[in-house]
Amino acid sequence: MPILHGVNASPFVRKVRVALAIKGIDYELNPVMPMGVSDEYKQKSPLGKIPCWEDGDFTLPDSSCIIAYLEKLQPEPTLYPSDPRELGRALFLEEYGDSKLAETVGPFFFERIVRGKIMKAEPDEARLAKVLAEELPPVFDWLESQVPESGDAIVGGRFSIADIGIATQLVNGRHAGLDVDASRWPRLAAYRDAVFGNPYFKPIVEEETAQFGAM
Repeated sequence: MPILHGVNASPFVRKVRVALAIKGIDYELNPVMPMGVSDEYKQKSPLGKIPCWEDGDFTLPDSSCIIAYLEKLQPEPTLYPSDPRELGRALFLEEYGDSKLAETVGPFFFERIVRGKIMKAEPDEARLAKVLAEELPPVFDWLESQVPESGDAIVGGRFSIADIGIATQLVNGRHAGLDVDASRWPRLAAYRDAVFGNPYFKPIVEEETAQFGAM
């Protein structure tokens, strides 16, 4: 059986898990932490990051690369729009989630979950207050402008890699108590709730919520 190396808390591992659920592909989750990985693991993932996919003698790191591979391996249901412009937009939104959104949501997860719950240290709430006041609003403002008035898909009216890439970062925000203010970003808040209720997202989110609640 194929192996997905990584841990639930990683938004990038979650990306792949959601894609695997949509594709109906069975796999084993090997809980590799993204810190202090072994030399053996670096042979599979040269950057030492998670996730990494392993199927027999084939290994492939990076969530975006893995999902693109899975799409070719099992094309249906598709995760990428067929229209060229919608495809380009979906790929950019995935990258926006992986980079800009991760940079602004990530500190909340690190301080409150990693530092606070796992390391049993005091979170740097002053740092988070600065992110909340200065860095997060323009990111949420832009996402608010991209979300359609209704629906649970941000590109082309159909759930895609764009939704996986954006929503997986918002999950980590939720775990860390970071909300989307519905009075300021109503479309983004409604979109987040809709995607979190997606039948492929919901079980993974609930599994993780139970895990963090038990810490």
